[in-house]
Amino acid sequence: MARICEITGKIAIKGHKVSHSNKKAKRWFSPNIQTKTFFVPEEDREITLKVSAAGLRTISKNGVYDTIKKARAKGFLHK
Repeated sequence: MARICEITGKIAIKGHKVSHSNKKAKRWFSPNIQTKTFFVPEEDREITLKVSAAGLRTISKNGVYDTIKKARAKGFLHK
């Protein structure tokens, strides 16, 4: 499965690796994806998500249930 954050939708982006002599070579910048398990008391179950570090901060700020509702509405997270 692709390295995509299920909360924020962050994906890998392409860029250049630049050497000291300013030569450019293609490379990928991957998001900081981690697999985490969260307990959702409103649904009375645990849910495992692949989230980025920014997604973890969003969950900490807004709460698990509200963040999951918003991610489902945007289409990032499937039931």
